[in-house]
Amino acid sequence: MPSSRAEPGPVDPSEAAPGGVGDSRRWSLRRWLVVLVGAVALSGSLVSGLVTARAVSMDNRDRAEATLTQEADTLAALAQSGSPVRVATRLARLDARAGWAGRVVTAGQDSLPVPFTAADVAAAADSAPVVSRRVEGTDWLVTTRPAGRRTVLLARRVQAAAQLTPVQRRRVVVGGLLGLAGGALAGLALATSLTRPLERLAWAARRLSGGDRDLDLRPSGPREVAEVTEAFSALSAALAASEQRQRRFLLAVSHELRTPLTAVAGHAETLADGVLAPHEVAPAAQVIVSEAGRLQRRVEDLLALARLESDDFRLVLAPVDLGELLRAALAACAPRAAAAGVICALHAPATGPVVISDGERLRQAIDALIDNALRVLPSGGHLVAEVRSGPGSAGTLGWAGTGSAGAVRLEIRDDGPGLGDADLAVAFDRGVLTERYRGSRPVGSGVGLALVGELTRRLGGRASAERAPEGGVCFALELPAAAGPR
Repeated sequence: MPSSRAEPGPVDPSEAAPGGVGDSRRWSLRRWLVVLVGAVALSGSLVSGLVTARAVSMDNRDRAEATLTQEADTLAALAQSGSPVRVATRLARLDARAGWAGRVVTAGQDSLPVPFTAADVAAAADSAPVVSRRVEGTDWLVTTRPAGRRTVLLARRVQAAAQLTPVQRRRVVVGGLLGLAGGALAGLALATSLTRPLERLAWAARRLSGGDRDLDLRPSGPREVAEVTEAFSALSAALAASEQRQRRFLLAVSHELRTPLTAVAGHAETLADGVLAPHEVAPAAQVIVSEAGRLQRRVEDLLALARLESDDFRLVLAPVDLGELLRAALAACAPRAAAAGVICALHAPATGPVVISDGERLRQAIDALIDNALRVLPSGGHLVAEVRSGPGSAGTLGWAGTGSAGAVRLEIRDDGPGLGDADLAVAFDRGVLTERYRGSRPVGSGVGLALVGELTRRLGGRASAERAPEGGVCFALELPAAAGPR
């Protein structure tokens, strides 16, 4: 068990100590995610750039066909108007442009430049479409127009017509880079949202293993990661509760066993030293036997309460005859009651009432109540055990648990010194009455009544402490007609 605890506060992974797998050469989850999303973004940018470039190229080709048709119409009009100089000038300017080819020919001309053929001259018309043609491995766009007795032939290489301009290439590249940057930022954001809660969990686990239980883990990130954080917080709380139970148990053991152990050790030392007279040996041995019995009973009480508080406590439910259970409990304590001069009475029907409960646990609670009464009753005192059907009386004090209408009520009453209202209200709190009455009346280990209250609650009923008609205390267990574990 750790000897010190860190100050509570929110988890800050920046304070984590170096070392562990975080310093190994393995890639972190954040780097994997950034690289993975970056690679996906790069692939998407490349595909998007290629698709965009293809679409722009097709659009450029369509524009080139329209320009080619318009230019052919202009040259045909100039040729018909009788302006050969202007036609030659325009053709020269077109030739200067990359990928253009043009000629104005007369009918019957045999020699035609690439990519034109005699069929183009024959097919010349005012609305002749643009045709695609591959000549010597080069794709061309070709169109023709009649110009009187002459024919305008005009063509342009597809590669030159469809290629992207510098501005278009720049836009495609910039778009791809922006997509890549956006993907990288998205990957970084995704990696941060996933890894930061995991880093906090890893740091919290190191603090938890170091003994710190006051961890403030706030769920964050995606739902699955938040669920892991909540599960870790529940684990931390369960561990803290378990350690608290262990601490309470050890404190109770050290407190409750100190007195009987001291008595046993003292008398055992005197016997071992041989300083006692022969007639003093038997009383000393009797004290050792008595204190050893007290020690055993207190250990059993502490172990029972520890088991009751554990998370794996189980109940075995079966029909239980409460009248028979009370008769068996009184028969077991009859020798002790007779030795103390206490008169016991039982008020219960010949059979029943019957409840569905754990008979062994219920008997444990009844034995604890009877033991508590026998401890404080003087010779000639009265102990009454009674069981009856019906709801508990109104105005009772010190309830532990919740009851229900139609319950079965089991009472252990006495005419002893009794308890005040303030004592009745805390009767089932561990060790409270023991500390208040230590030295003024016989007290037990301080866990018996706490054991009764918790057992009754686990059995689905409630325990109460109130004034008894006989003048002492009435401890009552009210159990539902069909009790079950809670």
